[in-house]
Amino acid sequence: MTEGQQLPAVDGVADVVVLGAGPAGLVLANLLLARGIDCVVLERADRDSLRARARAGFLAANTVRILERHGLADGLLRRGHTHSTCEFRTEDGRFRLDYSTLGQGEPHTVYPQQDLVADLLTYYQAAGGRIRFGTEATAVLDADGDDPSVSVRTAEGRPGRWRARYVAGCDGRHGAGRRSLPGHAVRRFHRDHRVTWLGLLAEAPPSLDAVGYAVHERGFAGHMARTSEITRYYVQCERGTPADAWSQERIWDELDLRMRAKEYGPLRRGRIVQRTVVDLESDVLEPLRHGALFLAGDAASLISPSAAKGANLAVLEAELLARALIDDLTRGDSIGVESYSARCLDHIWRAQEFSHWMVELLHGASGGDGDAHFLNSMRRSRMASLRTSRSQQDWFAERYVGV
Repeated sequence: MTEGQQLPAVDGVADVVVLGAGPAGLVLANLLLARGIDCVVLERADRDSLRARARAGFLAANTVRILERHGLADGLLRRGHTHSTCEFRTEDGRFRLDYSTLGQGEPHTVYPQQDLVADLLTYYQAAGGRIRFGTEATAVLDADGDDPSVSVRTAEGRPGRWRARYVAGCDGRHGAGRRSLPGHAVRRFHRDHRVTWLGLLAEAPPSLDAVGYAVHERGFAGHMARTSEITRYYVQCERGTPADAWSQERIWDELDLRMRAKEYGPLRRGRIVQRTVVDLESDVLEPLRHGALFLAGDAASLISPSAAKGANLAVLEAELLARALIDDLTRGDSIGVESYSARCLDHIWRAQEFSHWMVELLHGASGGDGDAHFLNSMRRSRMASLRTSRSQQDWFAERYVGV
């Protein structure tokens, strides 16, 4: 607020105000509510938009254990299905890894993120949890002072404010939680991997019984099953390509070519129902706490989708933050809140390292100069090691499903 401006009227008070109703925010809110902590979730989208927002769908075994431990896994255990195999297709042929049998590897559970969010919302509201849809947090105020609060704007444009003892910024990389950290108190580490994917959701049954990673001179292509009737595809494109630039026919033809459908079998085609352009980037803030404000999920770190770590990190961070806040608010034990940032960052940097490794494994360098040849030869050598070395396969399996 600028000098002379008055704060908006207080809409409500809570021990913890949670910004954002994604996996991090809703897991956190459910765990707090189960221990009697007064909290409220502020979500800028409406209920229907939140439930329809299609995102990732690969849950690591540890993520499933966290949700089971807190009674939040009924839906995914009933409707999700386990997945343990990935297939690589390259100029040197194809090979498969059953990562659940390698090293300390375990299977994934495939469960669309929008379904998980719907489940978490149902649990939270059934237990009497408070959530305000259509309420956008615009700033976290006085986070390092005596009267923390969150300024908000409703869908109708009315300003408001929520007072809190703690604020959990689970509202993404562009949300008020991250924006409200003062520049002098935080460091940002960013890497642009200089790779762009066109993310696609197709009304088509899966064409492989595995996650498919295809490396081709024209660019990467990926196949990820979601349900028996929906498949996620990725196809590498030029930076700056609009999401609607390619026709459906061109998309399927390009996927056929890069996934070598003539050699390994045709892809099952269907209507493309969603398109997004994804610039592969990594972004981490340090620390993840400033006074009463904590960050979790994409607000804490952005990770490329190459290794499916984002939602899994979000759930892990939410559990760590819930434990810390519960200990502080119920027993006056501040050890957890003091160590939260360091504990999360340890997991985040490990996940970032593996994600970076995957980016380099799956993408070649363009151009015909010596540098491009060097990088492409390195990529090819990495893939050969993964194909032939058991120790490399064990290393891959442990990190592919772990956070």
